[in-house]
Amino acid sequence: MSKLKLTTALAATAALLATATTGLRAGGEKVKFPEGFDKGVLYTTVDRADNKQYRELYAPATVIAAVKAGKPVPDGTVLTLANFKAKLDAQGNPEKDAKGRFIKDALIGYLVMEKRAGWGTEYPADLRNGEWEYQAFTPAKAVNDKADLKACFTCHKPKDKDDFLFSLDRMKTAN
Repeated sequence: MSKLKLTTALAATAALLATATTGLRAGGEKVKFPEGFDKGVLYTTVDRADNKQYRELYAPATVIAAVKAGKPVPDGTVLTLANFKAKLDAQGNPEKDAKGRFIKDALIGYLVMEKRAGWGTEYPADLRNGEWEYQAFTPAKAVNDKADLKACFTCHKPKDKDDFLFSLDRMKTAN
């Protein structure tokens, strides 16, 4: 193989790899910060002992009503997770309230899932999460450009029977 052909082949391979590794960033650009998300339903909280975090999960009341009625999560759904550090004691362990739950401390950021008809078609089958897209935001509500959105797809992929949601059952029992 000539030096020119080898250089061209390597350049093409590099371009393909760059597209494959950054392609998931483009989908996140569809998701905007959901102002007023906290006017929806705080349908569950989660203590994450593995990373010492406290999380609040919000959904619009219409989504909770649909799920409780046995309907699928509707097109246009925006789910928001507010992520906080857990308050730590002097030994670095999460402090707990009277009910044994973590006490929230500083806001770390937000994770948002949004579902729209036709979204997700650009992803390979081993990553696609139905019609969901993901985005991470800083505490200042700006896009967190350091976030690995591919990790969102990989993590949620096994929950395909629950519309890629870990918290679907908690929506069904939300107040």
